[in-house]
Amino acid sequence: MPPDGHIRLLPNHVANKIAAGEVVERPASVLKELLENAIDAGATRIDVTVTAGGRKLVSVRDNGCGMNREDALLSLERHATSKIRDVDDIERIATLGFRGEAVPSIASVSRFTLTTRRADADAGTRLVVNAGVLAEVKDCGAPPGTCVEVRDLFCNVPARRKFLRAFATEEGHVRSTFTVHALAHPDVGFSLTLDGRETYRLPPGATLEERVRDIFGASFAESLMPVASDANGVRVHGYAERPGGDTSLRRDQFVFVNGRPATSTAIAYALREARPRQRAEARPALVLFIDLPPEQVDVNVHPAKREVRFRRPADVRDAIIAAFAPESGERVVLDAPPPETAERVVPNTPPPEPFSVPFQPSFPSHSTAESDDLVAPPPPAVAQPTEDPPLQTATGPWRWFNFLAQTASGWVLLETDAGLVTLNPRAARERIAYEKLIDAQETLSQPLLIPETVTLPPSESSRIRNFLNELRAVGFAVEEFGRDTWKVDAVPALLAGDHVPELLASIAADISEAGARRGGTRWRDEIVAQSVARAHSRSSLQLSPEAATRLVEDLARTRMPYVCPRGRPIMIFTSNSELLRKFDR
Repeated sequence: MPPDGHIRLLPNHVANKIAAGEVVERPASVLKELLENAIDAGATRIDVTVTAGGRKLVSVRDNGCGMNREDALLSLERHATSKIRDVDDIERIATLGFRGEAVPSIASVSRFTLTTRRADADAGTRLVVNAGVLAEVKDCGAPPGTCVEVRDLFCNVPARRKFLRAFATEEGHVRSTFTVHALAHPDVGFSLTLDGRETYRLPPGATLEERVRDIFGASFAESLMPVASDANGVRVHGYAERPGGDTSLRRDQFVFVNGRPATSTAIAYALREARPRQRAEARPALVLFIDLPPEQVDVNVHPAKREVRFRRPADVRDAIIAAFAPESGERVVLDAPPPETAERVVPNTPPPEPFSVPFQPSFPSHSTAESDDLVAPPPPAVAQPTEDPPLQTATGPWRWFNFLAQTASGWVLLETDAGLVTLNPRAARERIAYEKLIDAQETLSQPLLIPETVTLPPSESSRIRNFLNELRAVGFAVEEFGRDTWKVDAVPALLAGDHVPELLASIAADISEAGARRGGTRWRDEIVAQSVARAHSRSSLQLSPEAATRLVEDLARTRMPYVCPRGRPIMIFTSNSELLRKFDR
């Protein structure tokens, strides 16, 4: 508070900058507000152009109703809107934008140009605003509709500009914002051009199924099934991943309330009840629409309108659960191997003789895992020194082991010198394959008898395009074959016979999930190798004692036999002393 303690009205340019802090977080926030205005204007065609992740330019052109000069000037004033008239209208909002803050807030922190014309007008109007100061108003030639160009975002707020992330990160948020609005309105045609490259061109008048296919590709669309319910004035409809499906390529959930991308605690709870997860990282992919009377939902509870509140949340929960009801009886255990891939224990059959293998490892030592559940290595066996190398130590998870059995659920049971080990063979194979790919000087490729062409969504194509060198390094022969289409001539020998489209999409998803957290050349190699190794580990073979023994021996030769490349335990160890204690001995 100033020293004199007096209260003053803030100047408009200061108030607008403060409002911009709530409305404009990053370039994607600008795009969201402009898309909502275009849709509310009745546009059937919206073209988006973005440069440098939105830092340099965010442009939205529509063929909506447009504005005359008076309305265009009023749009620059705070709380000026055509979408509500009195306080009662707030209780039944049916439009996306309604506060009248977006345009003045954006114009206050950018170089802003608005060009607009009504269909019945002879000329259009162009407004130029530089960092909140109206610089130009003039007539101009323009097609019916509105075009807004936002350049140099946060040009007058350098502190805010410093908080923007890398171009690729901001571009990812722009893609996400564009995607949710294009999904929400399949009847509207959309296009997105990024740095001069047309990424999407979506036709108007599409069905939801066609829009999903156009954005995410046929593979994702075919993994979905329709869901629907209509009760107590709440209509739920859309598509959800089939139970037991393996859409490892994406786990996106898009939820729309009266056409608005939004969520609430009631929706999150209902989705958990309707489709309980079968494993921690798996949630069903879905595109879900919830429609109800506007007066039954409050969209004004969040500054960015991301969350909504329902007047009768129980009705919404029941409608969502009912939409999934036809599939609710099916439960699929995704982590268990298929029945034909695991040895079954036959009642009254004596167990096989232990398959004993003495083991003296000769690979470099590695730090033990932090968890007590993992195998702690025995004291190191000391190698004999020579005149040329210094003294080396070698250690492994055990000095010797006996293969005991493979359970019906697929776990491998081992007896070791220090206790009992339960081992996950899939995680073991993933670790072995990962280190082979990372350490290989020359990776073996398996040429395909018939080259495969794979069409990916633009966002996934962009990730593959940026990681081509890393893909080739692990054995892929892949090249661009038209717009967002790739020709694959060879795959790593480990993956011979795998489904190539799903494999590429899975790698793109892994890159996306890890891309915001780490960087560097070595990391890029590792993320591709990790994805390929996981794909290799999906195949599960019946393990004979000999095969299990080879697997365990190969695992023991790795640098980190305790956890898979994703950091999950490969084995659980129960020491002899713990067994004695638990049996009161």
